[in-house]
Amino acid sequence: MPASPFTGDAVKSYLEGPPRQVPGFSSLHRMAAMLMAERTPGNGRVLVLGAGGGLELKAFAEAHEGWTFDGVDPSADMLQLARQVAGDHGRRLGFHEGSIGVAPEGPFDAAACLLTFHHIPIEQRLETLQQIRRRLKTDAPFVVAHMSFPQNEPERSMWIDRHIAYGAPDGADPAGLNNARKAMRERLEILAPEDEEAMLRAAGFSDVTLFYAAFSFRGWVAYA
Repeated sequence: MPASPFTGDAVKSYLEGPPRQVPGFSSLHRMAAMLMAERTPGNGRVLVLGAGGGLELKAFAEAHEGWTFDGVDPSADMLQLARQVAGDHGRRLGFHEGSIGVAPEGPFDAAACLLTFHHIPIEQRLETLQQIRRRLKTDAPFVVAHMSFPQNEPERSMWIDRHIAYGAPDGADPAGLNNARKAMRERLEILAPEDEEAMLRAAGFSDVTLFYAAFSFRGWVAYA
């Protein structure tokens, strides 16, 4: 993953953003935990890529008291926030600053990557998926969810506008929304859903299944 944009002041407001911007945010965590639990033992070891902030780690740890976790994120500031959010669950969590290459070799019983892949340059995504798969036990589940919508115009612009409008706080400054729209166009590398599924298969995952579709976001479960 590239250097995280989540540093300094951006970290302070992070905990407010995803619950407002992502439809069904808490339900996404619950579904992800349920899907992983279908094939993960009570003492399972779980890899979480893009774990900065700690919201999914906290949700997963609360749902499954016997699981242990290794969380990977390129931002030291976001990992520090994750430690704070995790609270008493911290004894079951390991934190690793960097991209997927710094993750322990495993093997892991499951993996998750939520709201992260649209920050990873497209040319790095296949290798990232391959490295996740290599660290998983055979048939282990991988849950991934992030922004994904058609990339042909005018659909692409329409979905960007919808995403910005949905996540806008009450009374948001129009100029600020325009800046956010511009940043999204220029900085995020988003794929259409069919391309996401093809890349998961190219990385060696099987039984790729859509489980979550909410406005500009999609989520899949697949197996190593």
